[in-house]
Amino acid sequence: MRRVVFNQKGGVGKSTITCNLAAISAHRGRRTLVVDLDPQGNSTQYLLGRSGGEFDTTLANFFDQTLNFKLNPKKTAEFVVASPFEGLDVMPSHPGLEDLQSKLESRYKIYKLRDALEELAGRYDCIYIDTPPALNFYTRSALIAAHGCLIPFDCDEFSRRALYSLLENVQEIRSDHNRDLQVEGIVVNQFQARAALPQKVVQELIDEGLPVLTPYLSASVKIKESHEQSRPMIHLDAKHKLAQEYVALHDSLARKYGA
Repeated sequence: MRRVVFNQKGGVGKSTITCNLAAISAHRGRRTLVVDLDPQGNSTQYLLGRSGGEFDTTLANFFDQTLNFKLNPKKTAEFVVASPFEGLDVMPSHPGLEDLQSKLESRYKIYKLRDALEELAGRYDCIYIDTPPALNFYTRSALIAAHGCLIPFDCDEFSRRALYSLLENVQEIRSDHNRDLQVEGIVVNQFQARAALPQKVVQELIDEGLPVLTPYLSASVKIKESHEQSRPMIHLDAKHKLAQEYVALHDSLARKYGA
């Protein structure tokens, strides 16, 4: 199962959701990989405790290799770094991804990520792909490579309005490049159960027939501690309410999609 976490809006929790679901997957005994396509490298920092610039082999090296013919190119597995958590690996981001983007677009390397992840199919049970907050070369590559798409949503009115164009973009990728791609659902993040506005906005999504997943992920200061310590919630405090919500969300997706 290859799953992309995607939203064109920044600050909605893409990296946090990616890393916590992936950590639970690995904790459940599944061989799991996180692919960090965002040049900011938040998933890389979260899971490895270091920025992408500190690694010798990153996704920037991988994509750069696709632009230059080499007699002995590195295999995709050589761009993977083991995390401190058993069963969880990372393909690290790097700030250099930003500079490579225009070259990759002009040379039409849009299918290279899909080909690379298919090469790794026998090594992993689940692959989670974190994306930048934009519809660009990297997010399109991820959507082409994925089987499922999770859309983080932060209970904001502007986010609700942006959902429609986002869903249209995903549908366009599906029609033109990847008929296996499906929107698995909208992940409600930073939910405040006692506040009226989040309840209203989420109910509007449900009333419109959009695939809102449950449980909703609560707003909690604990997640900042999780980021600071580079330890996903399942490893930081498995009994915490937010950790349990992530587990329930992961298990719901696993029952429905088998991964």
